[in-house]
Amino acid sequence: MYKAFLIKYSEIGIKGKNRYVFEDALCKNISDALKKAEGDFKISKEQGRIYIEALTVYDYDEVISILTKVFGIAAICPVMLVDDKEWESVCAAAVSHVKKRYEDRNFTFKVEAKRGDKNYPYTSPEIGSRLGEVLINTFPEMKVDVHSPQVRITVEVRSKVYIYSESIKGLNGMPVGTSGKAMLLLSGGIDSPVAGYMIAKRGVKLAAVYFHAPPYTSERAKKKVVSLAKKIAVYAGSIRLYTINFTEIQMAIYEKCPHDELTIIMRRYMMRIAEELAKREECLGLITGESIGQVASQTMHSLLCTNDVCTLPVYRPLIAFDKQDIVEISQKIDTFETSILPYEDCCTIFVAKHPVTKPNLNVIRKSETKLEEIIDDMIQRAYDTMEIEDMEI
Repeated sequence: MYKAFLIKYSEIGIKGKNRYVFEDALCKNISDALKKAEGDFKISKEQGRIYIEALTVYDYDEVISILTKVFGIAAICPVMLVDDKEWESVCAAAVSHVKKRYEDRNFTFKVEAKRGDKNYPYTSPEIGSRLGEVLINTFPEMKVDVHSPQVRITVEVRSKVYIYSESIKGLNGMPVGTSGKAMLLLSGGIDSPVAGYMIAKRGVKLAAVYFHAPPYTSERAKKKVVSLAKKIAVYAGSIRLYTINFTEIQMAIYEKCPHDELTIIMRRYMMRIAEELAKREECLGLITGESIGQVASQTMHSLLCTNDVCTLPVYRPLIAFDKQDIVEISQKIDTFETSILPYEDCCTIFVAKHPVTKPNLNVIRKSETKLEEIIDDMIQRAYDTMEIEDMEI
């Protein structure tokens, strides 16, 4: 029934003279996403509109499912495409649309017309009133209500004529890649995948780093993180995942530093390593899933200590979220069930019984001096043995 889709955006529309940059990025992201679907598609821009035209047979539900996961799309409108702009053809197409789309036609409606082609013989109000009359004569059970219609039938006259009456909600946000790139510290928990999703929604392209600690963490824990990265890539586009062997560093911290400071010091070395990888990837910041007060390493005092080792900004999109808020988003983006699989990551293995909740930065720095003679070589070995895998959408 539908040969094309009208893609609406919201925030992109206020970008002024450089709006075309965001439109082009959205078109590219749509094109990349639709490579997963059966069929061939043509994507075009016209007068502030983005259209997807199906050139072959396609799976409607599959295409809608894909498009509702592309950041930057506010709404998806399945449209009937009328190549012939003759008035009789437009009327026939509108009648066909109503007949096929609505089995029960006992509703109020309004025809809204937008004439992008100013050479068309009828004005927008004339198109609306004339077409409304045709529909009433064809379907007498339908009633006009120009103020609060149950159905809005929209006709856009441009290089072709587009007729639609349905608007499927998109994710909004900004097209991925328009806001730079950042490095996500990805664990196997609930929070970090949600943080990556939320930053990607603001147009940020992601790379990710996972800290693996064999034999204390299993290969299943690693596969769990790979699965999470793939789920985020559905929304965020391709993601390069770095897996760092953190066991040697973690054991050194455990053996040489006070046990109540283990988590903070471990976190500081993770941030150092993540920042180095971020610079290699030309990232503009780090991303974590931290939320104030959720655990001992996420108090204000603890965050001050972890930030101390970073020169790049650290973005924490979940900083003021309750856990239930985070869980609800993880369920929505299909990461929750994977995140709760019972495979420990390296963050949970070496947790102290009584971790410090208000660490003193100077004390933490002093404790780290016990690692000075060995830590640089360990970090270099971690880089030398890291694994790199690209997660494609």
